[in-house]
Amino acid sequence: MTAQPTPASELPDANAQCIELAALIRPRLRPDTVLVGIHSGGVWVARRLRELLQLRNEIGLIDVSFYRDDYGEKGLHPRVKPTSIPFDVEGRPLILVDDVLYTGRTTRAAINELFDYGRPASIQLAVLADRGQRQLPICADFCTWRVDLEPSQELELSVPASGQLQWSLAEHA
Repeated sequence: MTAQPTPASELPDANAQCIELAALIRPRLRPDTVLVGIHSGGVWVARRLRELLQLRNEIGLIDVSFYRDDYGEKGLHPRVKPTSIPFDVEGRPLILVDDVLYTGRTTRAAINELFDYGRPASIQLAVLADRGQRQLPICADFCTWRVDLEPSQELELSVPASGQLQWSLAEHA
């Protein structure tokens, strides 16, 4: 299924998106496939996908802060999380999970870090939202929503007290 661009004013139900994303992934799963979520939103989505897909393998958690090509410009993000890859990456099919695909720089950084752990058989990318405007030749293998946003707008995924994933739209000056 190819997601069509959606106006940002119509924010979808992130939990329903996870169900749709799991349905897109399920036919291409192998028994040794593992999920790796990019902190923070990608980790939340990967945890939900693991549950929906009834995967027994633990998920990997990755923070790309030190692998960003703009690290020197932006400095260390104040909320750096530890990377945890509790499985052997070598020769395994991986699905890298993030909430939003934008420039492609976070995905590139995650792939660089994953190769520090070994050489996977393959890496596929799963995202809830693709906002386009790529700066690198990276695309999602699994995506549920394409959205056009102004450069001053940012999609933010959160987990409120209800425990249900939720989108919001932030405006930046």
